[in-house]
This record gives sequence, structure tokens and C-alpha cells, in this order.
Amino acid sequence: MIEQFANRLYTAEGPVVSFFGFPYPTRMAFAPLSDGSVWVWSPVALTEELFAFIGDLGTVRHIVAPNKIHHLFLGEWVAQWPDAKLYAPPGLARRRKDLNFDAELGVDPDAAWAPEIDQVIFRGSFAMEEVVFFHRESRTAIFCDLIQRHPEAAMTGWRGRLMRLDGLVGDRGSTPREWRASFFRRSPARNARRKVLSWNPERLLIAHGECAHHGAGDIIERALSWI
Repeated sequence: MIEQFANRLYTAEGPVVSFFGFPYPTRMAFAPLSDGSVWVWSPVALTEELFAFIGDLGTVRHIVAPNKIHHLFLGEWVAQWPDAKLYAPPGLARRRKDLNFDAELGVDPDAAWAPEIDQVIFRGSFAMEEVVFFHRESRTAIFCDLIQRHPEAAMTGWRGRLMRLDGLVGDRGSTPREWRASFFRRSPARNARRKVLSWNPERLLIAHGECAHHGAGDIIERALSWI
């Protein structure tokens, strides 16, 4: 399913994937840039429908993975758009040596999308760091796994109970507790949270669970209060 999330910002739902035995729905985002290119975030499985839809928007020139566990479908996107630049988050290039990354995402956005999309890295975890983005025109903060808000109705059985205990369900969804514990140095993450809130985001787009079209700043501040 492909939807227009906001002006010049789109989402596409991907397949449910297994993560340590837990079913995770997947979602990607993509944005046409002013130069006619398309910026792609956390791509899901590429379908004919998705290929055709993006083709009407422009040419994919930038493919970004926000953290080192969102990489399953990068290869097929690069195969389809071989001239696109592939950007790795911290730690992924070492894991996926079969992929030729053009650059590692840093604190500052690439010049190709900096006027339209900002970014920041949540550092301080020994396990995984995540790059969070901000689509300026729509005032949308784009999170991957740092904020999860799985729908209540889908959380059934013992897996659902564990997800609730982990604080990943509903309006008060947050960050997996085991990932929180890996942030031995929290001051870098606090600085990143401060930058996200300084964007004054109105919308929240996430990979797993319910997004929000209003009040994103309050949602993010509450979800990341553990930092």
C-alpha cells in the first residue's frame, strides 16, 4: 500500500518480517527532491506497483538505511537503480560487505538533500546508532526503531504481552528496553533529542506502528523521556 503522508512525502507498506520470532510490519518513506531526484528511506521489498509509482515522481538517486538492521532490501533497490548513491548508517558497512556503499551517514545531511531534509545521529549506544531525519516542508520527523507504536489490536498472545511490557505498543510506544540499556553514554543521545525537538516537528513517521499527523513534538518528547 502506497500513501501520500504529507506534501512531497510518501510511504509504502512492506511485508511483515520476523525479528527474533516477533512479527514486525515494515514501512518505508520516499520524497521527491527539487532537482527531480527521489530520496528513499529504509526501502521495503520492491514491487512492480512501487517501481511504477516512484518512476512517475523522478529517478531514485539516494538510498539511505537509518540503522544497521534495516538493510534486507537494499540490494534489490541498488540493482534497479545502479546509479543511485547508497548511504550506510554507522556499523552497517561492516555487516554488509556485499554492498558497495558510497558514504556513511554523518551528523550533517548530504549536500544533495540538505536544503530539504535534515538529520541527526542518536549516538551513545554500544549496540546500534540510528540516524533520524526531518522533512522540512512537511515538518515530519522520521524515526525507524527508536520509536515504536505497534497497534493494540495486533498485540495478541504471549508475544503481544511481551511487546507491551517492552513499552512498544499504542500511543505511549517508545524504544525497546534492551536497546535503552545499551546507551551507556546518554549525553550524545540527549543532544540528538534536543535537536529533533528544535525542529518543532508536527508529524511523526515511523517504520513500525502508528504514525502521527499532529503533535509530533510531544509524542517524541514523551517516547524518548528515558534518555
